Amino acid sequence: MKRIPCSSALIVKLQCSCFVVSKKTINPRFTYIISLAYKFSGSTIPLSSDPDYEIAVHCQGLIKTYGEGPAQMVALRGVDLEIRQGELLMLVGPSGCGKTTLVSIIAAILDQDEGQCEVFGNDLKHMNEKEKLCFRGQSIGFVFQVFNLLPALSALENVSVPLLLNGVPRQQAEDKARNILDSVGLGDRINALPGQLSGGQQQRIAIARALIHDPKLIICDEPTSNLDHKTGHEMMNLLRDVAKSPDRALIVVTHDMRILEFADRIAHMDDGRITDIIAGNSEAHLQ
Repeated sequence: MKRIPCSSALIVKLQCSCFVVSKKTINPRFTYIISLAYKFSGSTIPLSSDPDYEIAVHCQGLIKTYGEGPAQMVALRGVDLEIRQGELLMLVGPSGCGKTTLVSIIAAILDQDEGQCEVFGNDLKHMNEKEKLCFRGQSIGFVFQVFNLLPALSALENVSVPLLLNGVPRQQAEDKARNILDSVGLGDRINALPGQLSGGQQQRIAIARALIHDPKLIICDEPTSNLDHKTGHEMMNLLRDVAKSPDRALIVVTHDMRILEFADRIAHMDDGRITDIIAGNSEAHLQ
């Protein structure tokens, strides 16, 4: 089969997705009790005003609906959320509660109907499509729940994609891709096509692709869903190390209870709202 030239494949793919992913200690039980009080009172969870924390993502009053009339579905019902720089925040909740919609707005893939969303000081609502495309390519790393690998490109070429989109010379991009593939345990499969790899190996390629351009914000949608326990923890350690950088942040959408220990904070979502935010078990937790 004739392989698609990289530039042509990238243009086609870009049309349907992005390639883009002084500390105060508060007793976690106290945090949980306070958040429950807000939940049951019907009030919103207050956003942090602590100057000790630099804010990576600021969402306030986010509303998003799909469809019109009787068929209209409300996905987000006034979401308030702040994510701190240097933080790994996990977003958990039942299927259909709005998690993917929320992170898609934060990643500048979807537009909110109402509310404010700022990512590292960039007001997404006032960006045009070209500006959003540039912003995603430079600042966002996204690990999709479905991997969105280009089937005609090798593992090396797939991981190189974000750098090539940002104008990095091919040789330099591929050299960096080799290094990061080696770091995720796929140094010996750089020439394999996605169809020749297991689901877990494809997931690792997707994670490597999200990290290669050193994005400020990394968003992972179920990053360990296709990985065994050992490999899942290895990937989370890699992501955790990236998130520790003071000028970055990491959001992980997950149902995988095995990885909650890596979270600095855990935001619970239900029916289009953030219902509570509690401290995680990470040794470097920020709350």
